[in-house]
Amino acid sequence: MGVDHNEIKRLFLKDALIISNHARVRMFQRNISTDDIRSIIAYGEIIEDYPDDEPCPAALLLGFAKERPCHVVIAQCEDHARVITVYIPEKDKWIDNRIRRD
Repeated sequence: MGVDHNEIKRLFLKDALIISNHARVRMFQRNISTDDIRSIIAYGEIIEDYPDDEPCPAALLLGFAKERPCHVVIAQCEDHARVITVYIPEKDKWIDNRIRRD
């Protein structure tokens, strides 16, 4: 079963969100704040689903941080959601920030 965006939002609202050390480093490198991550979780859209990821299914969210497109990989675990990584989609790798180029 894949990620349920409403469940991710519920976990986030009950303060059951963990941001991995890797994601924190990437956020710092890319000038993306925790508030930006919160906004992407609340208002972003799932553009890819990774139901077989371990230890928890994950998804790729598209949202905006400081008016820049931003991708957030987030895992939906039983009792928490975990931000895995955060990055700015590269134009040569994405079409409209939503579809991977071949």
